Amino acid sequence: VQLVESGGGLVQAGGSLRLSCVATGFDLSVYAIGWVRQAPGKEREGISYADPEGNQYFTDSVEGRFTMPADGAQNTAYLLMRDLRPEDTAVYYCAAVSTGIITLAWSEYDYWGQGTQVTVSS
Repeated sequence: VQLVESGGGLVQAGGSLRLSCVATGFDLSVYAIGWVRQAPGKEREGISYADPEGNQYFTDSVEGRFTMPADGAQNTAYLLMRDLRPEDTAVYYCAAVSTGIITLAWSEYDYWGQGTQVTVSS
C-alpha cells in the first residue's frame, strides 16, 4: 500500500508541470486527496484538495494556476501547475484520507507519498 509521486523537475518561471500520484494497494477513487508542499526552511503548506465527488479547493497562493484534473489513469491523482513562479519551488507531496472528506488536518491522512522536487528558475 503506497502513494508514489512523479513529474517534478526543473522549469523556468511561467512554465508548467503535471505531477502524478499513483496509488497501489487501495482504491484511490474513494479517498480525498491533498497536495502539500514544503520549501527549504519553511513550514509545510497545504495547497490543493479534492474529494471523490469532484469538489476541489485551492489555497490563495495557487488559485487560478493549479488544478487537479479528474481524468487520467486509474488510481492516479494529478496536480497540474501552470504559470509557475520561483516561490513555487518546493518538495510536493500527495496524501490520501480514507474518509473521503477534505480535511486540513494532516494527521488524518492515511497515506503519503515520498515527495517530488519542483524547482522553478527565474
